Amino acid sequence: MSADNEKNYTDIYSKSMEDPEGFWGEVAEDIHWEKKWDTVLDRSNPPFYRWFAGGELNTCYNALDRHVENGRADQLALIYDSPVTSGTVKKYTYRELRDEVATFAGVLAANGVAKGDRVIIYMPMVPEAVVAMLACARLGVIHSVVFGGFASNELAVRIDDAKPKIIVTASCGIEVGRVIPYMPLLNDAIDIAEAKPESVVVLQREQEMTELQDGRDIDWAKAMATAEPHDCVTVAATDPLYILYTSGTTGVPKGVVRDNGGHAVALNWSMKAIYNVEPGDVYWAASDVGWVVGHSYIVYAPLFSGCTTIFYEGKPVGTPDAGAFWRVISEHEVKVMFTAPTAFRAIKKEDPDGLLLKKYDMSKFDILFLAGERTDPDTLHWAEEKIGVPVIDHWWQTETGWSIAANCMGLGPFPVKAGSPTKPAPGWDLQVLDDANQQVKAGEIGALSCKLPLPPGSLPTLWNADDRFVESYLEEYPGYYKTADAGFIDEDGYVFVMARTDDIINVAGHRLSTGGMEEVLANHQNVAECAVIGVDDQLKGQLPVGFLVLKAGVERDAADIVGEVVQMVRDQIGPVAAFKQATIVERLPKTRSGKILRGTMQSIADNKEYRMPATIDDPAILDEIEMALEGLGLAGKRN
Repeated sequence: MSADNEKNYTDIYSKSMEDPEGFWGEVAEDIHWEKKWDTVLDRSNPPFYRWFAGGELNTCYNALDRHVENGRADQLALIYDSPVTSGTVKKYTYRELRDEVATFAGVLAANGVAKGDRVIIYMPMVPEAVVAMLACARLGVIHSVVFGGFASNELAVRIDDAKPKIIVTASCGIEVGRVIPYMPLLNDAIDIAEAKPESVVVLQREQEMTELQDGRDIDWAKAMATAEPHDCVTVAATDPLYILYTSGTTGVPKGVVRDNGGHAVALNWSMKAIYNVEPGDVYWAASDVGWVVGHSYIVYAPLFSGCTTIFYEGKPVGTPDAGAFWRVISEHEVKVMFTAPTAFRAIKKEDPDGLLLKKYDMSKFDILFLAGERTDPDTLHWAEEKIGVPVIDHWWQTETGWSIAANCMGLGPFPVKAGSPTKPAPGWDLQVLDDANQQVKAGEIGALSCKLPLPPGSLPTLWNADDRFVESYLEEYPGYYKTADAGFIDEDGYVFVMARTDDIINVAGHRLSTGGMEEVLANHQNVAECAVIGVDDQLKGQLPVGFLVLKAGVERDAADIVGEVVQMVRDQIGPVAAFKQATIVERLPKTRSGKILRGTMQSIADNKEYRMPATIDDPAILDEIEMALEGLGLAGKRN
């Protein structure tokens, strides 16, 4: 990296630390305000800090209308690409998307939805989900997107917490080789919930039409045909834009709140600073609108910045093969992509030599970003080698809304260090703390924590739960936001996120990172994916156990592979790790967003009670894990 690049990042980061009001006040000038703020950062009620207090704006106007009015009306805003519906591709210009959104805002308004009300959006990856989100933002209505196909009881919990006036849904979702009817799930959830919506707007999909309930259900297409378009409603910068539920330690989800002002400012800035995209570029976040990535980087940030965003209803493999991502990048001339490491591990498992990549023109593709879980060096190097572009790990959370640490490609990139999301992003005062709330030395593992106040775009609180917000995130390390991730910052200032704090295991008094062990396992030539958990041990406190998923076509003896990975950990981490047990499994239990459910696996091994994770991709996988643990003499009891 050139000295100029380093100086650029250092100068910008320093200004964001020394004068956050000045820094973010200047950045905020790139957003359209109906009324400028009175105070950039309201510090009057810590720890409840508020950005751009007194300011007024509309998020939908900043995402759509201002581009229509400023010369981008005929530029593509959104490309819907759906290999699961026989290759459907539908494109919307900024004008077309603005008109669809304004009309659906009229549908909501005609059915009594007004500023401050809540609307739950329970939909698959169809463009109408984007339309519904932006229509809520247009009206000053608070949306809460729930992943389509979520179990009824979990949906009911969210209905009771948000108390939506209307629920917007579709007749079905489509997975590889199967159709998932949504209405039975939604009807059961409404029956379970105490808070009943007044209406349900239903998008009928031809793959599974549903019967509508008289007096409650509204047909999307019919309502759109007669609705009057609705203008943008001005809201306060500190008003909530959305609620997004994330898992809580008690099993009760936490409703992360995102405000309108700080969210627009931070996400608009991040597109150039972090992802190095310009207005008019094609940007693709391969995720789902049910997750924070879908909110931040499928819908809002690309549209704030005048990009074209890809809306993909498919998988990295199986729709139809492990070349699915390459096809989308080539066909739509994607410049920057953002997805989860697990997607690339799946591609690597199915096509380890990258043969399918050779079928596609990738000449417009510049950068691949990975996030959602730690990017293991093996996956990083594979992607770098096969694609031939920078592969950038970055680290953030549902709560933060955008990157805590990143290689900020628009500020002048740093050299990549495998296993690191590089350095704290401007605005984030990231420190590594010990149990006494003191900073540790460079290179020592501790609790990754962010000094308050957090920058714009991060959560100001939890929905109707200020006390829980403080208890969950701020109490353990006073003056800091607890990320619940453990790691270290090296002497060069690079951040290493090694594990969730509850995944740091204590082996005979030694604090060891399961992420470090996984890094070793992933380097084995036959291993496509892996996980390490700590299980209770009377003698040493905890012992690590590894789970290995092999690459396609590997037919070697399992005992030989296990013996080799055990020796690799011994050689590279040392006998102190006490790594002696590993097992080969067909697959790992994951959330629908691709995160490995290590905590659930640990609970099974330790015979501890746990709730079936609401976000689990396939509950049947837990049976396989239990059988694998039985084979090691470690099986617990399912609860």
